[in-house]
Amino acid sequence: LFAFLMAFFGLAPTLLLLAMALECWLSLGHPYFYRRHLTRRLGATLGPAAAGLCALFCALPLLGFGAPMQYCPGTWCFIRMAGGGPRQLGFPVLYASLMGLLVLAIVACNVSSMRHLYSMARRQPRRGAPPAAAPRMEELDHLVLLGLMTVLFTVCSLPLIIRAYMGAFAADFNENADLSALRFLSVNSIVDPWVFIIFRTSVFRGFVRRFCRRLGSRKASLRGSSPAGDSQFCPPGWHRTDPPQLGIP
Repeated sequence: LFAFLMAFFGLAPTLLLLAMALECWLSLGHPYFYRRHLTRRLGATLGPAAAGLCALFCALPLLGFGAPMQYCPGTWCFIRMAGGGPRQLGFPVLYASLMGLLVLAIVACNVSSMRHLYSMARRQPRRGAPPAAAPRMEELDHLVLLGLMTVLFTVCSLPLIIRAYMGAFAADFNENADLSALRFLSVNSIVDPWVFIIFRTSVFRGFVRRFCRRLGSRKASLRGSSPAGDSQFCPPGWHRTDPPQLGIP
């Protein structure tokens, strides 16, 4: 039961994160499809369906495909990832492969969502009224937060996947390394909400906005100091009549 719960709570949140990443990607990249086909009823049934599928998959060791194991120092149990036959090591390989596919899909959806956010931010006018600048800053805030959470999720999920493959194919039986990989997977569930809370505060958002404004002003000053950049403020078809003051003879 301990091994079943550990495998279940490692897989089920990842599947729910994939559903959230898909929703974010569809809402930003395909808003008409999202508006027409994604309903509240679908969202309400998605959670129990994902939990049921994960429970059926993680119950395979209880039916003989895979084997639970008590790991050092004797305070936790998980599926056997090394030191068994093909029947015992087939499940951890399948578990790691499924986790790897979910991680790859989540990263791909988040990267695509970040690309859409960046495109939306660039389409906002750089020199405009303050109401036009607010959506651009909001999109940049979401972009930074999504990037941080994607990197954190990837770093915390990969050690367990690597340890499962190393135990199955390289016969690397190291319980301390397996414990460290499981701790990495647990850190994601603990740190992720704190990252969301901290980096969604007004202090951090103000810091991001000041940084973006300072970077934009520096680019504008560099562009304005060049000879070609001085003509961008003239309307099309107009030319300057006074010579530019460059400070050189």
